[in-house]
Amino acid sequence: MAAALTVISSMATRKLLAELLASLPGVPATVESVGGVDAARRVAAGEAFDAVVLGADAIDRLMADDHLRAGSRVDLVRSGVALAVRAGAPRPDLSSAQAVKAAVLAARHIGYSTGPSGVALAALFERWGIAGQVQAKLVVPPPGTPVGALIASGEIELGFQQLSELMFLPGIDVVGPLPDEIQITTVFAGAVASASRQPQAARALLEALADPALTAIKRANGMDSA
Repeated sequence: MAAALTVISSMATRKLLAELLASLPGVPATVESVGGVDAARRVAAGEAFDAVVLGADAIDRLMADDHLRAGSRVDLVRSGVALAVRAGAPRPDLSSAQAVKAAVLAARHIGYSTGPSGVALAALFERWGIAGQVQAKLVVPPPGTPVGALIASGEIELGFQQLSELMFLPGIDVVGPLPDEIQITTVFAGAVASASRQPQAARALLEALADPALTAIKRANGMDSA
């Protein structure tokens, strides 16, 4: 019998992958979910995995450096960014980009992740000309720690992260997604690790995870099929 496939992913897809795999009986695989930056570092350092699930930009960088098999990228889900506050706290207006900007400027402390959405938010604040003001009150969670955990503890007043990472956390209220004009959509993709000893099985697993028949599970986790 073939050994179970090993997968490393970012925290954004931890719950999703567990539910997708549970819907695929007879596909033995174990998933380790860590901070996306840490996951990419470990793959780049040569740690052995069969498949890697990260933001598409990180997948492309790892593939360009030959840590992932060329041509093995499979897009799995699209995920948008939402905003959350501590449970019971006043909910800011998210009806427009200007309303979000005002909420950011009014907040005492804000937080976002070190992943793709955080990079995009930093660029947005630069375009708005408020990067300096944001930096002065920015709280960046340690890798692998969800923004929502610091919202719940009161360390962050206003937090941004993938909806999938906010929607099931206790102690917070998800106010809603960013308005369409500034929404940040991340594609999470999988690829076969160059170190995999079961590359064909790993590719088959990724294709199974991308099956449109699993869209309902993806939507229940705040994402959509890619």
